[in-house]
Amino acid sequence: MGEKGNALGLLPIGVFLVLFLGMGILTGDFYAMPAAVAFLIALMTAFFQNRSLPFGEKMKVISQAVGDENIVTMCLIFLAAGAFSGTVTAAGGADSTVALGLSVMPPGIAVAGLMLIGCFMSISMGTSMGTIGTLAPIALGISERTGFSPALCIGAVVSGAMFGDNLSMISDTTIAAVRTQGCRMRDKFRENFLLVLPAALVSLVIYGLMGRGGSEVLTEAGSYNLWQVLPYLAVLAGALAGLNVFAVLIGGTVLSAAVGLGTGTILPGELFKVMGDGVSSMYDITVISILVACIVALVRKNGGIACILSMIHRRVRGKKGAELGIAALAAVVDLAVANNTVAIVIAGPIAKEISGDYGVDPKRSASLLDIFASAVQGLIPYGAQVLLAAGQSGLSPLEIIPLTFYPMLMGASVFVFILIRKR
Repeated sequence: MGEKGNALGLLPIGVFLVLFLGMGILTGDFYAMPAAVAFLIALMTAFFQNRSLPFGEKMKVISQAVGDENIVTMCLIFLAAGAFSGTVTAAGGADSTVALGLSVMPPGIAVAGLMLIGCFMSISMGTSMGTIGTLAPIALGISERTGFSPALCIGAVVSGAMFGDNLSMISDTTIAAVRTQGCRMRDKFRENFLLVLPAALVSLVIYGLMGRGGSEVLTEAGSYNLWQVLPYLAVLAGALAGLNVFAVLIGGTVLSAAVGLGTGTILPGELFKVMGDGVSSMYDITVISILVACIVALVRKNGGIACILSMIHRRVRGKKGAELGIAALAAVVDLAVANNTVAIVIAGPIAKEISGDYGVDPKRSASLLDIFASAVQGLIPYGAQVLLAAGQSGLSPLEIIPLTFYPMLMGASVFVFILIRKR
């Protein structure tokens, strides 16, 4: 089959979608089927295909894919980012960041302020889930004291969380987008930031207008320690300066450990445990990345990727069409898997070939993958972020989504940019 397009080569991907979506529809819980298990079954399906290729050759194909520099680097960055996140959170960085934000936030911009704090936290921590888990209870407290709608306050938190999920240098979505497209994090950040800035500013204005007229009595900010916020600032500055990502993350972890030990928030005997907990939190996405690399390698060998590219080439005309194709690919895959990182890992190799064929800059394709996967992720009622926000607040996902303005505007504004941008 080789390079020829073969629709049957896509069967493993179809098996994954049927298992993952089928279990979600049958049980009402889209996380009833662990993604890693569904991908493992899909990999077994790929092995049973193409009997003309010996089993040993198939093992060579997937071994070469897993040993690819981008896959190895991506997995190691995931683990290093986990170590930093676990250490800085245990050192009190998240709590101090929230308290600092609340202490400087004027009461009259409470709702917009929640989004701003969420933006800073998520871009510093690299996790939308951690941001929502930390800020949602505070948002409910602000809602009670100001009289603003709980759904509005929670929507602002989710909007801020998705801002950093898409832009953070240590977010797993950013890591996956950069490594699959072969560009530098700093370049992707600059391209991405300019694309989503209008959406962020308009969202803040909307939250500011909707947040007028409350009682202006905020929850107490609590105490904070600027030393505990320092590791976030150091990692952000290092990444923007273009330093090696491993050096930035290792330096941030060491600085977090020093701050935690110095302030007494981390006991000496617990230091390596909190690091290990952070690394463990990245195991799932690391294993999934390896499994997806194996599946994509066999799907490509069996002609599945060539089949997708053939279909796209028949519909795409020029660079703008290629960019719209990459955006649509990321959005559709995220709708199916309800995980923006997994969506990027799956769509990344296909987007890389599309961008190469049509001359789309790698930093542009990485941005489009991350933006549209994150935009959809912040708006689907069965996505982890919205489900966590609903669970924390006692609201229905359908109450929160209409007030989550940033993901909507992010996708819309970038779509307009694609259409009007001159080459």
